[in-house]
Amino acid sequence: MAKETLLLDGRLMNVAGTLGFAPDRRSPVDLERLSAFITNPVSLAPRTPVNGPRLLPFPGGFLLHTGFPNPGLRTVIRRYSGRWALMRLPLIVHLLARSPEEVYQLVLELEWVEGVSGVELGLPPGISPEQAVAFLKAARGERPLIVQLPFEQAQELAGVALENGFSLVSLAPPRGMFAAPDGNLISGRLYGPAMLPVVLPVVQALAEQGLEVIASGGIYSSADLRAMQRAGARYFQLDGVLWRGEIPQLTS
Repeated sequence: MAKETLLLDGRLMNVAGTLGFAPDRRSPVDLERLSAFITNPVSLAPRTPVNGPRLLPFPGGFLLHTGFPNPGLRTVIRRYSGRWALMRLPLIVHLLARSPEEVYQLVLELEWVEGVSGVELGLPPGISPEQAVAFLKAARGERPLIVQLPFEQAQELAGVALENGFSLVSLAPPRGMFAAPDGNLISGRLYGPAMLPVVLPVVQALAEQGLEVIASGGIYSSADLRAMQRAGARYFQLDGVLWRGEIPQLTS
């Protein structure tokens, strides 16, 4: 059985894809104020960046379309595991897989890597409940597991996570579409303050089902954190606000 207890001193962490594969001393973010560091998404094989526009701003936020580029798990381990072992923050590796077989291999590769405190498994968009069960079974290991639910299917898959013994879940960013400067329509993940009203009812619905929710999406101020907390969130992931060098404070 996978363990689920994350030993964190606080409740704030970053969204996968915002701060790289390991903390950077040149980062404008005061990493000491985070409770855990989540890596960029890592796949079994290397992935290259998408062509064309990757960041499209719109009123209230921005659309990001990258293809989750990364050099593959073994290369990431070779390049960054030394820094992981020296980290003072708990490190969580975000895994990106296309099949249960890939999930199993990714988790197996990480079993003996020093400095890894947990794993966040991103379930792919459009996954069926039956496929999700297979992914979760393949992810069982010795480290705590966060199940990242596709936003649009979060309520549908929440019961699947609970039934299979996983109560700690996070939310993938909502997906949408926007017009690039050349007029072409680009699909991708949505970020920014405008996401808060969209995400809050989903967080509340998941918490009411008995899940430990790591909320993300639209958190750009202390008031946003308090709103997520009132909706039932246990932990919080920050995204674009970190690129400003800011970390909102959770105050009572």
